[in-house]
Amino acid sequence: MTRDPEERLRQHLTQITAPNQAIKAIATQRELDLAKPRGSLGRLEDLAIQLASVQNTMTPRHQNKLIVVCAGDHGVVEEGVSPYPSEVTLQQIANFQQGGGAITTLGRTVGAKVILLDVGIKGDLQPHPARIDAKIAKGTRNMAKGPAMTREEAARSVLAGLELVLAQPEIDLVTAGEMGIGNTTPSSAIACVMAGMSPEEATGPGSGLSPERVAHKAQVIRKALEINRPDPNDPLDVLSKVGGLEIGAMAGVYLGGAIRRAGVVIDGFIGAAAALLADRLSPGMASFLVAGHRSKEKAHQAILGHLGLRPLLDLDMWLGEGSGAAVAMFVIQCACTHYNEMRTLAEAGVHDTI
Repeated sequence: MTRDPEERLRQHLTQITAPNQAIKAIATQRELDLAKPRGSLGRLEDLAIQLASVQNTMTPRHQNKLIVVCAGDHGVVEEGVSPYPSEVTLQQIANFQQGGGAITTLGRTVGAKVILLDVGIKGDLQPHPARIDAKIAKGTRNMAKGPAMTREEAARSVLAGLELVLAQPEIDLVTAGEMGIGNTTPSSAIACVMAGMSPEEATGPGSGLSPERVAHKAQVIRKALEINRPDPNDPLDVLSKVGGLEIGAMAGVYLGGAIRRAGVVIDGFIGAAAALLADRLSPGMASFLVAGHRSKEKAHQAILGHLGLRPLLDLDMWLGEGSGAAVAMFVIQCACTHYNEMRTLAEAGVHDTI
């Protein structure tokens, strides 16, 4: 395989094929035949059918769950767009390594393998078995003053997530979480470019900004868009100019999941921004995606609508890290088990009409 990152990415993307429509039709009929009123399990039925077609099997699987927490810092933090300093990224990853973060506790609860992926933390950590070091740069540059990264760095960030997923032995469900102080700012910028939103529509409080600082954050995003002029038809251009290294890696995790024919669960606002990039890199990618939940970040629902996705859960969550997607994996597990283990009307000796 070529060493050129962008060409290598293109070669990987040729491996993505659409979900199996023949299996979808058979799975739909099985749902109709199960011993229950038709449609009575609602979204669980839709999930089982989607997962069967994505996984190319009549017995959709949930056992092998993978959560990749992608980490990187952002130069735009120097513009005062976050209430926390960049050093918190490294501190939280150190916490995750010890199993003390929200995503590590929730990951354990749902039986998922959690991998930490450093693609751009400013500081350095001692090697740890829970973390993969794939550092591309020590954070992005300040997108309010110029491109956040080079095009090559952007391609490498996507490859980092994608190739990590390809290296895993078995995957049924996969999600990407994140840790990167300031990353709602590039996510909002991506939403502006790729979902046609204004900075004011796309910008929320992130980790707790006051209304005055939210307005300032929107102005920083507007300035970054004016300076960099990212091309909405070129996702790598968008990622390089106003994105983040961990956001690129998250998009790569989603794309790797599609190559592996796994169910791909997206988390909150930052995950949805990464999904916009993934869907533009591989049109039709949205058919692999399950929106795990609705974030309190105001632009999240608009991005999901742009992708044609409806969230499974609405729990007033906005932490990120992959936490909402982890909780949603419980629901997907229920979708698989009802579909695989219920009897049909004929098997149960139940008459469906009078």
